[in-house]
Amino acid sequence: MSLDLADLKLLTSIARHLSFRAAAQELGLSASAISHAVRALEERLGVRMFNRTTRSVALTPAGRQLLARVGPALQDIDAAIDGINAFRDTPQGLLRINAPRSAGDLVLGPLVADFLARYPEAQVELVLDDGLVDIVEGGFDAGVRYGERLQQDMVALPIGTAQQLMVVASPALIARVGTPRSPRDLLQMPCVRIRFPSGVRFAWEFEKAGEKVAVDVPGRLTVGDMPLILQAALDGVGFAYLYEPYARAALATGALVSVLGDWCPPIPGFYLYYPSRRLPTATLAAFLDLVKADSAFALPTLPVRSPPPAPAGA
Repeated sequence: MSLDLADLKLLTSIARHLSFRAAAQELGLSASAISHAVRALEERLGVRMFNRTTRSVALTPAGRQLLARVGPALQDIDAAIDGINAFRDTPQGLLRINAPRSAGDLVLGPLVADFLARYPEAQVELVLDDGLVDIVEGGFDAGVRYGERLQQDMVALPIGTAQQLMVVASPALIARVGTPRSPRDLLQMPCVRIRFPSGVRFAWEFEKAGEKVAVDVPGRLTVGDMPLILQAALDGVGFAYLYEPYARAALATGALVSVLGDWCPPIPGFYLYYPSRRLPTATLAAFLDLVKADSAFALPTLPVRSPPPAPAGA
C-alpha cells in the first residue's frame, strides 16, 4: 500500500501539532475531515499511526518510524518547491512568520501592514510565541528572535532599531520603599519577576562601565507577558523590567518613574531569520527587501490604562 504526498503532509502536520484541530487549521480543512482522512489512511495501511483520546493525540511506534524516515525527504521536497516559487515575479500566497510577542508589538506590526498594502496577492500569518520554536519543523517561512537565540544554519538580518530595557516603578511604590541606587538594591525590594515559557526565570541584566550584573530579583508576582508586567508596575505591585516603548506613555504622564537608567544601556534589536539552505520564495524575498529598506521603523507608543490612586499615606 502506497502513500501519496498529501497523505504524508497530513501525517506530518498532525505529528507536528499533536492536534487534529491545529493540523486542520494549518491545512485549511475541518477537524472532522482530518479525522476521517486519518481513519481511512490507517485502514488502507492496516496500521494505526496515532493513539488518540478526547484530550490528546500521540504517535504510535509505527507512526514515529514512518515520519522519522520521510521527514527529511518532505523538507527536501518543500525546498524544491520553494526554488520553483522563487522564479515567480509577483509575491503571492501565504507568508508564515514566528516571533516573540514583544517583536510583534514593537517592530512587526507596521512592517506587515506596509507589506500587505504593497502586495495585494500576499497573505501573512504571524504567530506570536515566546518559546524557542524550530521554524523549519513548525512550517514557518521565517522567524524573529534576538541574535543570541538564533538557530544554526540560518540567514539573519536586523529588523527594527536597537531596543531599550528599563526598570520602572510607580511613584507610590518608590515613596514607600525608596529608590534603588544599584541593581543589587533590588534584592531588598518588591519586583515583578519574569518567567520564560521554558520555565526558566529571567535574571534582570544590567551593565555600567564594563561591569555586567544579573540579578534574580525577589517578588510575589511572576508573569511572562510585557503588558501584564506594565500593568503590575502601574498598580504598584513592584519594580518592573520592560522595553521602553511599553512604558513610554506612562513615563510621560508621571504614572511611572524610571530608575537605574545609567545601568540600562541600549541593546541590539531583533533579527529576522530564515533557513540558509532554502532559496527564498518571491513573497519572502519581497518581505526581506522591505525589512532591509525600512530597518529604522520608529517604535510605537503602546496604550496603557490609568493607574489606581495611590493609597493614603503612601
